[in-house]
Amino acid sequence: MQDKRTAIAIVDDHTLFRKGLMSLLAESDEVEILFDASNGLELKKNINAENLPEVILMDINMPQMDGYAATKWVTKTYPSVKVLALSMFDEDKPIIEMLKSGAGGYLLKESKTTELVLAIKTIASHGFYMNNLVSGKLIKSLQDPVPAKSEISEISANELKFLQLSCSELTYKEIADKMNLSPHTIDNYREALFHKFEIRSRTGLVLFAIKNDLIKL
Repeated sequence: MQDKRTAIAIVDDHTLFRKGLMSLLAESDEVEILFDASNGLELKKNINAENLPEVILMDINMPQMDGYAATKWVTKTYPSVKVLALSMFDEDKPIIEMLKSGAGGYLLKESKTTELVLAIKTIASHGFYMNNLVSGKLIKSLQDPVPAKSEISEISANELKFLQLSCSELTYKEIADKMNLSPHTIDNYREALFHKFEIRSRTGLVLFAIKNDLIKL
């Protein structure tokens, strides 16, 4: 028995990319494209209770109503709809802002169609899509309006300083120099934080710091 197709919508202001993506996904028997839109305002005109996608593939930078605002609106107006952010670049700030806006995960636009379909099915089933940078626990934690202050008590002073410096553009080697510590010690701090809070990457460290108000973007 064939699994039910996942209903999706695609929101992206680059017409060639949007139409190309629609063409690729149309060949898949696992997704059904309900509609496409060039920005958040057009999305609002197309979506309704009778035409409700399970997942929206959301571009970030768009005119009139960008991905951040559109994602906030969708998650508030139609909380059952999941948003998968599409990013051109693997940069911390836009990815983090999209997750804070309510997206359940993100994917680079250069990803293969098979990975995109997997991400769509995963986010539809579980509410979030985990990759090698962001864990599901971290996404849920970031979107929780109640700060988990108790988590901060588990961090040593040096780990906290390392965490804050990790949110800068400094390399790990430069962080070690700034803290007057060896790169090996810095590696230990990183691995300790990864283990304590199920963090997978430097992006995850930044997300954790934002969640706990340790830095401001």
